[in-house]
Amino acid sequence: MAAIYSLYIINKSGGLIFYKDYGSAGRMDTNDSLRMASLWHSMHAISQQLSPISGCSGIELLQADTFDLHCFQSLTGTKFFVVCEPGTLHMEGLLKHIYELYTDYVLKNPFYEMEMPIRCELFDINLSQAIQKDRVALLGR
Repeated sequence: MAAIYSLYIINKSGGLIFYKDYGSAGRMDTNDSLRMASLWHSMHAISQQLSPISGCSGIELLQADTFDLHCFQSLTGTKFFVVCEPGTLHMEGLLKHIYELYTDYVLKNPFYEMEMPIRCELFDINLSQAIQKDRVALLGR
């Protein structure tokens, strides 16, 4: 069974710019993934405003009975989040690595337009390798 169910990347405006399913039990269609991204963007923004502590960066981990949702927000407001099995460790490190791949292969691509959906083959290849390496590391523990 896969430890990571899906990966989302949301631009600073709340638009879904990348979605990848990694074998979750119920594959979502395009509309459901767009709704999920929009809902998470809104919840993240609301949590920042409702926090009793000033300078809160929003929800980083949402735990449920059947999944965990880990989120990393870059300084530019782009959000990266994974939905994974409950109790999966080291997702923060994986999200930061995915952000590095994003900066290396997407943002440095001269044909990529900011805030638009990601269509970059090198990003896809390196992302698949990173996810596979993470799965192998999880199985080895």
